[in-house]
Amino acid sequence: MAARTATTEARDARDTGRPAPGRLSELRIRGLGAIDDVTLELGRGLTVVTGETGAGKTMVVTGLTLLFGGRADPGRVRANGRAGVEGRLELPPGSPVWERAADAGADPDEDGSLILARTVSAEGRSRAYLGGRSVPVGVVAELSESLLAVHGQTDQLRLSRPAEQRRALDRYAGTDHLALLERYRAAHQRWRALSADLDRRHGQARELAQAADVLRLGLEEIEAVAPEPGEDEALATQAKRLSDADALRAAADEARLALIGDVTGDLGGGEPPQDATAALAIAERALASSDDPTLVMLAQDLADAVAVVSDVAGQLAGYVADLDADPARLAEVQDRRAAITALVRKYADVGTGASGVLAWAEEAQRKLSELDVSDEALEALAAERDAARAEVDRLGAAVSAGRRAAAEGFAAEVGAELAGLAMKSARVSFSVDSHPDEPGPEGIDDVALLLAAHPGAPARPVHKGASGGELSRVMLAIEVVFAGADPVPVMVFDEVDAGVGGQAAGEIGRRLGRLARDHQVVVVTHLAQVAAFADTHLVVDKSPDTGAGVTATDIRSVQGEDRVRELARMLSGLADSDTGQAHARELLAVASDAG
Repeated sequence: MAARTATTEARDARDTGRPAPGRLSELRIRGLGAIDDVTLELGRGLTVVTGETGAGKTMVVTGLTLLFGGRADPGRVRANGRAGVEGRLELPPGSPVWERAADAGADPDEDGSLILARTVSAEGRSRAYLGGRSVPVGVVAELSESLLAVHGQTDQLRLSRPAEQRRALDRYAGTDHLALLERYRAAHQRWRALSADLDRRHGQARELAQAADVLRLGLEEIEAVAPEPGEDEALATQAKRLSDADALRAAADEARLALIGDVTGDLGGGEPPQDATAALAIAERALASSDDPTLVMLAQDLADAVAVVSDVAGQLAGYVADLDADPARLAEVQDRRAAITALVRKYADVGTGASGVLAWAEEAQRKLSELDVSDEALEALAAERDAARAEVDRLGAAVSAGRRAAAEGFAAEVGAELAGLAMKSARVSFSVDSHPDEPGPEGIDDVALLLAAHPGAPARPVHKGASGGELSRVMLAIEVVFAGADPVPVMVFDEVDAGVGGQAAGEIGRRLGRLARDHQVVVVTHLAQVAAFADTHLVVDKSPDTGAGVTATDIRSVQGEDRVRELARMLSGLADSDTGQAHARELLAVASDAG
């Protein structure tokens, strides 16, 4: 089957003007379940997926889950032996996803989007691709935590994890509370580090003392020599000069004689050849006597050359005067070099010389402070640890108080949302059990979200006290409370309206529409009351493929009268029913007014 594209147009009526946190603009699914090859262009806001039972609506959710690192089920792969999902993510420049993707070697596409892909074979082998690079599936799964949240009747992992419930409560408590929590985390980390250090010193006192002795011996040896940075190189240069003093003096004298001659008689006497200075002076005078401007200019250049030659000759004289051929001084330099070389061999990394010795000494001093097991050092460390623990206790109590204060308001808001989601009698609450004697990295509290689904029912952990449909609605209520605050840009709800009808169904649609103001929301639904609130409406169609003898699935976007017919089918099972179509138009009008 050739690839089919369902082109969608998103309405802007619900655009709040905020910069989009990111969205999935395109999704392609191949060889997955009943889907042969379809490409969906996803709009902003609320996208609903509808269709007959068994047509393959859930494959859209399965494809999204697979794309973002979910478990690969080879049983979903079609007979051709390989399934694939590709997605195009539009992300703002400052999104942390870009940094992590770059670390994995991913590159943006030509239009600046990020391409994700996943393939699964019938044997269960799976591969993931990010920005054109093959990456471990775990990398994509890591990114998905900040990109996608899937909420379905069998996929409520985020809500069922106590850690996620605690994070939800902390986020609800506000920015000041989160800042306090960060201070607690830092204090807890410091306390744990000090405690571990003290335990280590007590438990390994003998070994640490021996290691400290080795470091002290090395430091004493280095202090006895007291090398300076780069001294070994300077000594090597000095030793060479001292060793070659006679040859260097002869070379300098010969050069000076050639430049200015033996004007002082200190170069050995005799009749030296004409020197360079004299030759240049003769040439300069010959040219200077001419009236030709060019020759006069060249004569000036020769005069400058005479000055340069004279200056070099003066420097050579100073060099010779400074040459030291003292054998005793040479011996001192050689002894010093030998002492530093011995230190370099013992303590410096290859090629670092005397500077490496000093770096080792600096590191050894630092290590000594960590190896000190004297009574005084242990007492001081214990006092520091106790002070850190006191800070942990103080901040932990403050964080706990903030959670308790937020818990009541959070539960009340979620309960109010549930009242409109056919769960009027449900009661949501937070259990915050504090353990001040056992502070953890995230505080002193065990946090649990509890649900009493009906009057008289005991409050139980939400993932145990709710059915699949109820759990989806609780998640929806929480997400609505957090609308605009949750950083996850794409949210998927799989049949969140299971077991709901009438006015409650309309309330679910209204809340999903509200949530879609700040997120891209994709919903698989069988209720027209929910579908009416969509910005983009996709329909999954099932048709026999007589050539292959299997059922094929197509996905198309519906608008206008086609959308009215689909809503009528969902309401009455008859797409051409006048009554159903009238009801469908009424639902669309209500949804439009609510938007």
